[in-house]
Amino acid sequence: MTSTLSSEYILVVDDVPANLKAIVQTLTDEGYEVSTAISGERALKQISYDLPDLILLDIQMPGIDGFETCKRLKENPETKHIPVIFMTSLSDSESIVKGFTLGAVDYITKPFQAVEVLARVKTHIHLEQLRKNLEKEVANKTNELTQALEQLKITFKTQLIKTEKMSEIGELMAGIANELNHPIGSIHSNSYHMETYIKNLLQHLSLYQQNYPNPVAEIIKSAEDIDLDFISQDLPNMITAMMASSERIKYLSSSLRTFGKKASFQIHENIDHTLLILNHRLKANQYHPAIEVVKKYGDLPKIECFPGQLNQVFMNLISHAIDAINEFGKKIGFSHFKVEPKIIIQTLMNQDKTKVIIIIKDNGVGMSEEARRTVFDQVVNNKTVAKGTGLGLSITHKIVVENHHGKLCCESALNQGSEFILELPIE
Repeated sequence: MTSTLSSEYILVVDDVPANLKAIVQTLTDEGYEVSTAISGERALKQISYDLPDLILLDIQMPGIDGFETCKRLKENPETKHIPVIFMTSLSDSESIVKGFTLGAVDYITKPFQAVEVLARVKTHIHLEQLRKNLEKEVANKTNELTQALEQLKITFKTQLIKTEKMSEIGELMAGIANELNHPIGSIHSNSYHMETYIKNLLQHLSLYQQNYPNPVAEIIKSAEDIDLDFISQDLPNMITAMMASSERIKYLSSSLRTFGKKASFQIHENIDHTLLILNHRLKANQYHPAIEVVKKYGDLPKIECFPGQLNQVFMNLISHAIDAINEFGKKIGFSHFKVEPKIIIQTLMNQDKTKVIIIIKDNGVGMSEEARRTVFDQVVNNKTVAKGTGLGLSITHKIVVENHHGKLCCESALNQGSEFILELPIE
């Protein structure tokens, strides 16, 4: 047999020595690095200090069976992406469906056929490598953009604090928006190419299955049982994430270009757009469950304002609410949330219909009285407010009060959340 000289590491879990010997021989002859475990308990312990690229997992084992082992692997953030292929003599559809539901990517029936084992292993190793490469590229692009944006934010904030002339700020923002066009184009271009590559790969996999030499009944049935929809949906999601990132930068770039220009402004549309951009931050993470956004919109007219600046206000205030919930989750732990994390956004008119009022309330970590009094100061200790939002709130206050002749105040109590109340004149 010709060796692939692969460096991929595969863990085989089975309580039957004869099965282990046969599988290990087949994989090592092909050039894979292989280790074994004779139980689910030993496999979990071994994986905790040496992560494999793929796991072949027997279902029927004493102690922790294959289903429970797979479940624990998929619940662990460090191991949830490792492809798991079940090895089983069970052929009933209920067991097969249960395996896929728990997160397995494929299954192999006993007794094993070496050609079938290698074909399935190679396919899923290839798909996993593609997933890792895509994830790495997205991370690199995100890091590059983050660094670029951080540098631009520093430049912007420094200029904003030092100058009182909004015309100069408008020119600065237009220049920044122009510079952002280059990374946006790179992300868009790569996204389209990646989408094509993924489609081609899945089509190639489909052709391989159709033309597999000497097909047996199990393989024909496998073509129906394998969850190709999961694969075809999971990989394109990464492309969707890249596209969403570029859309966010586009939106920010557009806001920057209109930063110093006054225009008619629809508050609800722009709040919704901000929420769309921040949607990825509202999802559940290791610190908190998914954040619910409750919108209580009143009947508001359009207002005359600087749209780019007010979009920045909404971005800063809603980001602050998310950060506050995130910090609260770090403080008390995910499992100790007594109520679901929530952000309430309410809009209404004042009694004489001359101002619009926007209230953004969260049930996050809150602030002490001392922190609340200084929350809009330019020089602020970031430990007193949600991480990383101190200077952003100072800029927000300046935009509202100095540039729009409005009001911005904060009510908060430690561990009880915060409420920001924004008043803006209609004209």
